[in-house]
Amino acid sequence: MANTKKVAVIMGSDSDFPTVSAAVKRLKTLGIPYEVHVLSAHRTPDAAARFSKQAREEGFGVIIAAAGKAAHLAGVLAAHTTLPVIGIPIKSSTLDGLDALLATVQMPSGVPVATVAIDGADNAAILAAQMLAVSDETLAKALEEMKRQMEEGVQKKDKAIQDAAAAL
Repeated sequence: MANTKKVAVIMGSDSDFPTVSAAVKRLKTLGIPYEVHVLSAHRTPDAAARFSKQAREEGFGVIIAAAGKAAHLAGVLAAHTTLPVIGIPIKSSTLDGLDALLATVQMPSGVPVATVAIDGADNAAILAAQMLAVSDETLAKALEEMKRQMEEGVQKKDKAIQDAAAAL
């Protein structure tokens, strides 16, 4: 069964796009359809709520939300949907992203947000893919291949280090 669900990649500001682009690239590599939007929990709260409320009807299966500083975007989106929401805390100049991390991860009971590392956009896309792969065997196989390639890469690095150490 091929994936027909899209992933929404939402950022609180266009300044988040350099970080978020890693998620977009990973989704594209895995062949997952996506849409990218700028919506703000504070500057466009009605639009953010409306998007989230309609996301399932619009064919989305997962929402990725990236925001820095107060980082309420993922929580606002999660409050208005039953779709899984993955938060990406964005590093800011103020507190190196710790504020965004805490605002994203510290959600009240009943409004979960899966949270990846600060600036962890690639992992957010992989987690979204894993969620969709629960009901998509083709995507599951693509993820298995990605893991196999990662393992092979580490084995090559291990061999190179062993060779370098032996040459000392």
